[in-house]
Amino acid sequence: MKNVSQAIRERRTIRKFSTRPVEQEGIVSLLNEAASLYEAEGTPHWRCLYFGTPESREALAESMIARVKESNLGKLLPAKMTGFLKKQINSTPAHIIFIAESAETRRQRDENYAAVCSIMQNVQLLGWEQGLGMLWYTDPMFFNGSLFSKIGLREGERFAGMLEIGYFEKTPRARKRTPAEESWSIIGEEDKLHSEFNTVSPQNVLKLLNEAVWAPNDGMREPWRFIYVTGDQAAIKLRSSGEDASTPFLVVVAKEQSDPHKQDEDYAAVCCLIQNFQLLAKSEPWHLRRLIPEWIYDTKQCKSFGIRPRERIVAVLELGGDKRVPDSVSAPVFFEQFSRENDHRR
Repeated sequence: MKNVSQAIRERRTIRKFSTRPVEQEGIVSLLNEAASLYEAEGTPHWRCLYFGTPESREALAESMIARVKESNLGKLLPAKMTGFLKKQINSTPAHIIFIAESAETRRQRDENYAAVCSIMQNVQLLGWEQGLGMLWYTDPMFFNGSLFSKIGLREGERFAGMLEIGYFEKTPRARKRTPAEESWSIIGEEDKLHSEFNTVSPQNVLKLLNEAVWAPNDGMREPWRFIYVTGDQAAIKLRSSGEDASTPFLVVVAKEQSDPHKQDEDYAAVCCLIQNFQLLAKSEPWHLRRLIPEWIYDTKQCKSFGIRPRERIVAVLELGGDKRVPDSVSAPVFFEQFSRENDHRR
């Protein structure tokens, strides 16, 4: 990515696209590059379906509006409105549906979902640099059992969202983001925080977070909170085997709403923020490692870090003092072109 900071700040959600076609080869290239930029422990598993032909978009449109037509609301809507929705889907040059594959444990399921959400953010940023706008779409009115059956969503898999993709002519105005300082706390000894040798000081971390908060979210919800952890007594609870106990960590927390759909949206938004932070940190002289440790599923452990009711830890970022090769495995791309002839119920 040429200018990460600029892409993060300038990217906007686009809802109106031009008629200029989007080539499948370009989409595949975007996906591969986006996957290569994702760095975390473990090997996440995900796949996606591409709708880039008139026939596949027609099938997608029919599946998306099927439930609307059958609902009480749909019966009250004029045919023109459902026709407009169908036309909108058909006229958008390309659609990609992203799916996190199933896993045996909650931790593995979270790893897969976090990965696919982060990769979707990478796709948006890389596409923006090429003049491609996108809309991350998850509306439960349209994404339902009828559509999931059509695309062959398998047992245990998790729908992450659909990106509508196309070139555009007008860039929407920016909307303000809340400074990271307003969602920030510190655990640790003050005398260790301001050392001139501390390249991963709270000030440097906050600087990146204030850029990273330009992450996609619905309705301008900002469902994140940050806990900077330093000092032996605090960091020892987080350190990996053999790591220095004085290594600072950033615990990234998501608020949890009662609505499961909004929970998923907020979790995805926090994953995008973390991905932004990781991309920005590549220009810094310190090592960053993204972790989903087993202890985050222990209520007692989480409570000791001040995690409140209806909150959950999304990731722990280990902030080392020197630049090292990330301990990561690139996320493979499982890309499939959708067509009516495909049997997706295998």
